[in-house]
Amino acid sequence: MPSIKAGRGSSCVPGPIPTSAEHLGDGSYIARVGYGVLRVLLPVRAIEATLTVTLADNTVRTEQWRLITNLLDPVKYPATELVDLYHRRWQAETAYFSIKATMLDGRVLRSRSIDGLDQEVYALLTAYQALIRAGDDALTGRPDIPMERISFTVLLAAVTDTVTASHGVFPSTLVDLVGTIGRAALGDLLPAHRRQRVKARTRKNPTSKYGPNAGQHLHKAQNYTVRTTVVFFAHGLNSRSWP
Repeated sequence: MPSIKAGRGSSCVPGPIPTSAEHLGDGSYIARVGYGVLRVLLPVRAIEATLTVTLADNTVRTEQWRLITNLLDPVKYPATELVDLYHRRWQAETAYFSIKATMLDGRVLRSRSIDGLDQEVYALLTAYQALIRAGDDALTGRPDIPMERISFTVLLAAVTDTVTASHGVFPSTLVDLVGTIGRAALGDLLPAHRRQRVKARTRKNPTSKYGPNAGQHLHKAQNYTVRTTVVFFAHGLNSRSWP
């Protein structure tokens, strides 16, 4: 199964530098690495790149990345494309944000027992999965629309309105996969080309171990652009300067 793993010099201490066996035309290189008790070195492709992130307030941050993948063909899988795809993988974290910030709306779990907390967490996960399934069902007849254009906020608002007003819960006509919720989502799609956006962070606990980072994070969400430059770090990734 194809896989991509990455390390960032700005967020982790770099491991051993892969020994280059063959440099490829797109700036990546073939290396051979060993894992655990394996006696044979495995061929992998290393892609090293500098990512320059420019925020809407003109703040610029530069990071060094190294991706290790078994997708060895540089023509079929260009280095810059793999770096971009890996960056987009972090959108998976929006699932946690949707549950914590959108569904809970800043509220905390109310139970004061382990069993009660388990029940609340499973209820949230079930509701989240049901919403995502409703969005996916809405696209049954629209293969031209990718799932990432379905707004989770619109899905949640449509469900809330439907349950609160008890309108459209039991349709009088033939039941279809789209339904009231799906039609609401299709009627308010996200833009086809979504802007990159970084979320603001706050430190709520005054005794947090991340205290030295106070004031270094954004106070409000911002859009940003990313410029990727594939390079070869002959001396490895820069280590992070820990506070």
